[in-house]
Amino acid sequence: MSTITKYASAGRATAAVFALGLGLGMNAWADNHGPDKTYNFGEPATAEDLKPFFSPLPDGRGLPKGSGTVMQGEKVYQQQCLACHGVNLEGGIGDRLAGGRGTLVNNNPEKAPVKTVESYWPYATTLFDYVKRAMPFDRPGSMTDDEVYAVSAYILWKGNIIEKDATLNQDNLAKIEMPNRNGFKPANR
Repeated sequence: MSTITKYASAGRATAAVFALGLGLGMNAWADNHGPDKTYNFGEPATAEDLKPFFSPLPDGRGLPKGSGTVMQGEKVYQQQCLACHGVNLEGGIGDRLAGGRGTLVNNNPEKAPVKTVESYWPYATTLFDYVKRAMPFDRPGSMTDDEVYAVSAYILWKGNIIEKDATLNQDNLAKIEMPNRNGFKPANR
């Protein structure tokens, strides 16, 4: 038998033994970790652990305490949003945030809908939730609740939805009447 043949035969035998051992090991693992078994690692999630996974409801339930003004929001926007969303919320790297009213429903296939906070989103709480969770893009979730209320106020003011002297908080955000509040119909299920 040549040296090469000896090594090839030994390699096949080693691979077969390894595969058999792996198969037996996986069966033993599966016996101890089936659907009714516990894995015995980690710990139960606390309310604080789960907090980032809950969204405020359209009626405002679940909004955190805090507040922010349009003018405070302008500063936050300039520092954390402008690079992606543009000076006038016109978009750029990030989505356009203002404008587009009346563009969602039209019969002209050459006029694409312009989906913005102003034209599409039915609830102001959705704006707060999205900014809180996903912005700024390079540091999602890093803004304080007050900063999120403030930048939400600024975006809503730029969209002619609230007045320039407005202050948003957990008590009044859900009461804002968004331009497309009635633009969605329940599914017939």
